[in-house]
Amino acid sequence: MSVLTYLMIGVALMGAAVVAKTRYVSFRAQRSDDYADGPIFDIRDRFNGPVECEGVIYGPTGKVSSRFVADFDATWNGNVCTMVEKFHYDSGQVQDRVWTLTLGNDGRIKAEAPDVVGAGTGQQSGSAVLLNYRIKLTKEAGGHALDVTDWMYLMANGNIMNRSQFRKFGIKVAELVATMRPKEKTYAGE
Repeated sequence: MSVLTYLMIGVALMGAAVVAKTRYVSFRAQRSDDYADGPIFDIRDRFNGPVECEGVIYGPTGKVSSRFVADFDATWNGNVCTMVEKFHYDSGQVQDRVWTLTLGNDGRIKAEAPDVVGAGTGQQSGSAVLLNYRIKLTKEAGGHALDVTDWMYLMANGNIMNRSQFRKFGIKVAELVATMRPKEKTYAGE
């Protein structure tokens, strides 16, 4: 065989390895069906009323680039949820977002927000929820549109663990890890 043939075989094997890694051994390899068994994560129950959240955002080098705490308030009208979010970042920046989540009878989710390009799609299945969407960053953050894969996992204690990856041209540029739980109620006089 010629050198060119060996080179073409090598490129083909590398391509196959990348495809196999993406499908079988990476964050993006997860499928909703992987979590069909186990406790049921119903967003109507878990995102209903006030929710508190805290998390970190990792930049492209893997170092923490930002920390945040957030308050969410979710209300349902049938199978449509309005979730108002307020993020407080360690930089002092405050960010507001209002999601409209529409839950289908089959567990599919349509996710819309002013900074989401088009509509996001998702699926709740067993103990996990997947959302895919394209988010437009603020001008201060560069103004780029990023593809987001957002996985939320129901934990045994009822809290939610969230892991999201943000990609530009298929390359991971950021990752978010956060926890969410119902906000504890405080009563007058306490």
